[in-house]
Amino acid sequence: MLLVYRLLADGIVVLHLMFVVFVLLGGLPVLRWPRLAWVHLPAAAWGVWVELAGSFCPLTPLENWFRRKAGGPGYTSGFVEHYLEPILYPPTLSIETQWLLGALVIAVNAAVYLIVILRRVRSGRRA
Repeated sequence: MLLVYRLLADGIVVLHLMFVVFVLLGGLPVLRWPRLAWVHLPAAAWGVWVELAGSFCPLTPLENWFRRKAGGPGYTSGFVEHYLEPILYPPTLSIETQWLLGALVIAVNAAVYLIVILRRVRSGRRA
């Protein structure tokens, strides 16, 4: 049973990482499939809110719960701080870094959605 909990915790990590990538870059598929914006925009808004509010995603406590059930330690920081921050940034997370991450999500997605809007406007003029 311990192995099952560990696999579930690891699966949450993979799911969480996929969600983070979708939040940051999920606007790119919207260029091809505009209806995907209905899924991506709420996900991006959630990601920005979590970063700017200094909050945790519910997947973090769920992963920690599975880790503890598997007999391992949990962690007290958030997913970004625990897994991504040590790779991309210095070991300490500051509020400024969280604001930077939130701004990065906004900037990348604003640029993509600006392209989507401009394409819509242009195609409307041709019709």
